[in-house]
Amino acid sequence: MKYYFSLLFCLIILIVSCKKEAAKDPKKEKTVTEKVSTKTANVSVLKKQFVIDGLNDISHKIWLYLPPNYSTSTKKYDVIYMHDAQNLFDDATSFVGEWGVDETLNKLFKKTGKGFIVVGVENGGEKRIEEYTPWKNEKYGGGKGAIYVDFLKNTLKPFIDKNYRTNTKPENTAIIGSSLGGLISFYGGLKYPETFGKIGALSTSFWFSDEVQSFAKEKGNQKKTKLYLLVGDKEGESMVPDTKNMGKLLVDLGFPKENIQTKIVAGGKHTESFWKAEFLETITFLYHL
Repeated sequence: MKYYFSLLFCLIILIVSCKKEAAKDPKKEKTVTEKVSTKTANVSVLKKQFVIDGLNDISHKIWLYLPPNYSTSTKKYDVIYMHDAQNLFDDATSFVGEWGVDETLNKLFKKTGKGFIVVGVENGGEKRIEEYTPWKNEKYGGGKGAIYVDFLKNTLKPFIDKNYRTNTKPENTAIIGSSLGGLISFYGGLKYPETFGKIGALSTSFWFSDEVQSFAKEKGNQKKTKLYLLVGDKEGESMVPDTKNMGKLLVDLGFPKENIQTKIVAGGKHTESFWKAEFLETITFLYHL
């Protein structure tokens, strides 16, 4: 009997030892796949970060895309302000894929010689809803978007214009975003047409607040602003009618028909890949490319 107990004890020791050795063996350990950076060489993150007074205590990083010939040229460039910078240029920082803004603009420059500066502001993570919504929602909260837009107008744009060669007029300046980023772009462009003369409102969350209607009625009679509205028909049942109705409302208010484009894409979903595919057409309309 003692023999069998001894044998059993040895087997247990052997099994435990094998498990420990297997855990130590790197070949048997699960490998963690790290995302590879996909941003191009002409994209950087500024050393200077911005804590937006009255918004939150988050230090916001600013991503900057410069045209391929920026360092060898003395030209001034049109500027596109965008949100959710984590998702614009680099798969390594994106939520579920990047827009490929840098690759798209590099190809455009190579083909046409047209260059842009893109300024991307990182969102505040869990504070994103607050940052990108001008009004509160009973379920989701929010409502600090006016502070964020004022930061873009009064702090960030003057900083960029001072430190980089920019065309500063509203007809040279766009504000573009998607989802809640589309909502804050719509709001910021209509609120400050003397700053942002071009608006790209992609898959805009018009559903977030009914106050967007009264805001549009108050600010929608713009004569020089250009507006590109985009929505996919697979984004939710209210997205397409909300977008169509907003476009119609603005035209009825006096927004020139030639300055507004509403595009509904069959099969379009609420994803970065959708916005990536539509980005070139968005700026093509806004900038007469």
